[in-house]
Amino acid sequence: MILKDFKQLRQLVESVDKRTVAVVAAHDAHTLEAVLKTKDEGILDHILIGKKDEIIKIGNELGYDVSPDVIIDSDTDEDAVAKGLDLIKTGGADFLQKGILQTSTLLKGVVNKENGIKARDTLSNVALLDIPAYHKVVGLTDGGMVMYPTLEQKKDIIDNAVEVYKALGYDNPKVAVLCAVETLNPKMPETVDAAELKKMNQEGIIKGCVVEGPISFDLAVDPEAAKIKGYESPVAGDADIIIMPDISAGNLTSKALTVLGGAMMAGIVMGAKCPIALNSRSAAFEEKYYSLLACAYMMSAK
Repeated sequence: MILKDFKQLRQLVESVDKRTVAVVAAHDAHTLEAVLKTKDEGILDHILIGKKDEIIKIGNELGYDVSPDVIIDSDTDEDAVAKGLDLIKTGGADFLQKGILQTSTLLKGVVNKENGIKARDTLSNVALLDIPAYHKVVGLTDGGMVMYPTLEQKKDIIDNAVEVYKALGYDNPKVAVLCAVETLNPKMPETVDAAELKKMNQEGIIKGCVVEGPISFDLAVDPEAAKIKGYESPVAGDADIIIMPDISAGNLTSKALTVLGGAMMAGIVMGAKCPIALNSRSAAFEEKYYSLLACAYMMSAK
C-alpha cells in the first residue's frame, strides 16, 4: 500500500476498529477540537486528563457537550502524565495525545525506569508530511528529539520509523539517509554513518526496509534529478522515509516544507509501548487531528 495523502488516511481510519486515546493535559482548545472531532466522526473514543472545569468550559465554547464521565481531573502536569501512563499500562487507553504541557514533562514520565512505558533505547519523532509537490506521504525523522544521533541511535530512529510505516501497511518502506552529498567523504561524518547504515541493512541488522545512503535530498525525492546524475537505487526519487543527520536539519526541513511548501504534518513519537501523538503546544488543530488519525490507524495493526 502507498499512502498518497491525509485524505486517504482519513478514509482508511474509517475501516478499522475504534481505539481510545488518553489526552494528557487536555484543557487546551486546539487539542480538544481535534479530539472531539474524531469522537464526533466515530473514529476515536477518548479519556481527557486535566483540569475538569476548564475542559468542560472549552468544550462548550467549541460547541461540544463534554461528558464528565470521560474526564479524569488533574491539577498538575506531572499528575496528568502519571494518570495517562497508568491508562496505557492497564489497557484503559490505546495511545497518548499530548495536550498543553511541556514535551519534556511528558517524556520524563514515559522514560521513567519504574513507571514509564519506554520500549526502545531511543525515542524519536516521526513527522508524517503530506506535501503537495510529492506523490505520497513521506516520513521525516528526527527533527524534534535526538539532537546529534550516534550511529546506533540512527539505527533506532530507522527502526522506529519503519515500525510506523509497517503499521500503515507498507511491506518494505524505502529509507533515504540524507546527507549534503551522495558520496562517502571521511571528512563528513554523516556520510560515513549513512554508508554504514546501508551496510547494516544489507547484512540484515536493519530489517524490514531498503536503506540507501549517503543520498542528497533532491535524489531522494526527485526521479528526474536521479536520472540526470545517474544515481541508481530503488529509493531514488521514491523515498518513503527520510533520515536526517541531526535535529537542526530535520527541524529546519520540516518547517520549510510546512511553511513554504504547503505541507500538512502529523507528529508521532515512537520508541514507547504505544505511539504518542505529539505536536507543539502552538500547533494548529489540523496538525493535531492528523496526528490522532495516524496513531489510530497504526493501532489497528497491533
